Amino acid sequence: MEDNRIIKVYLDDEPRPFAEFSPPVKFVLDTTKIPDGKHSLKIVARSSSNVEGIRIIPFEVRNGPEISVVGLKKNEVIDTQVPITINAYGSETKDSFVIKGSETPQAIPAWVWALIIAFGGFALFYVIMYWDPDLYKSFF
Repeated sequence: MEDNRIIKVYLDDEPRPFAEFSPPVKFVLDTTKIPDGKHSLKIVARSSSNVEGIRIIPFEVRNGPEISVVGLKKNEVIDTQVPITINAYGSETKDSFVIKGSETPQAIPAWVWALIIAFGGFALFYVIMYWDPDLYKSFF
């Protein structure tokens, strides 16, 4: 009996598959030939009894530099003057790592401030409630 199992792999809505395999298979998807942005990988598999199964896996390609913007959010309504910080960094440079400007400066998150204030408040409460010279015992 002939084994007619086959796996076809499509990128986005292309009518022709870019690869056809017999299962099981391992292959390397080279994203350097795919433009940056959202894509989907459609895998069509046919069993030996000609039953077809389809699986679509959405993914995003970002081979270019990561662009970080601080000060302006998506669909934000703004007025007057808005300070904006833009940073772009990628992994193309293999020989050196630039420390200055490598990270995007951002404000400390509000939850960190809340945690610090709560810890400070508890410490102050402890000092006020339990600070008594009679509780101090010297070893000398």
